[in-house]
Amino acid sequence: MSRRMAAARDTLVVTVQQRCFWLFAVLLLLLVSVPFLEASPGGRIVLNVASLLTLIAGATAITRRAGATLITLLLAVPTALSLLLAVVYDQPQFRVWSQVFGAGFYFAVTSYLLSYTLRRDVMTMDKLYGAAAAFLLLGVLWGFLYSILLTFYPGALAMNGVPMTGAAAPSTMLYFSFVTLTATGMSDVMPVHPVARMLCSLEMITGVLFIAVLIARLAGSYPPREG
Repeated sequence: MSRRMAAARDTLVVTVQQRCFWLFAVLLLLLVSVPFLEASPGGRIVLNVASLLTLIAGATAITRRAGATLITLLLAVPTALSLLLAVVYDQPQFRVWSQVFGAGFYFAVTSYLLSYTLRRDVMTMDKLYGAAAAFLLLGVLWGFLYSILLTFYPGALAMNGVPMTGAAAPSTMLYFSFVTLTATGMSDVMPVHPVARMLCSLEMITGVLFIAVLIARLAGSYPPREG
């Protein structure tokens, strides 16, 4: 019994020492917190600022390059500032700018994370957690894109057959995004505009390609058997 406990303890120690494990865990925690924090303006600010700080730290730890930190900061600062102005002045244009900069920020961090996890060297546990974190980031990125879509094309999405003409709740956009990314097809939100259908198609393709590339990467990390 002591050997099993020691083995479990060693596995836990190795897991928590992975850089991307904490990034994946915090991202998952933030996603779970969205329905509880989105109801109030202060909660939305806390949620978005926490997300930005987490991803800046994650991108810095993964890339270890000054350029990556600078790019993420240049995108994160206007995202947080626009969100704050949207809450203070209640102006929709600030909310749109926060979504645009937020989408760019998540795209940059996801790109850095994918370049790290798919690098042609030994596939480690840290990279597997990085791939899981990248998958979560893809869902969040498309959630931003759907929110931006509703700004320029009101009614492009419909919930329970009713066109969505106003600002949608972040949890609704995330739910629709992850349902589309995983191609489960169980959402009560449906695309009704051609641009919305195009975005949904691209997200489904991205989800399928992500799994295919990751499996190919895992298979390629093992040497072929000798005949």
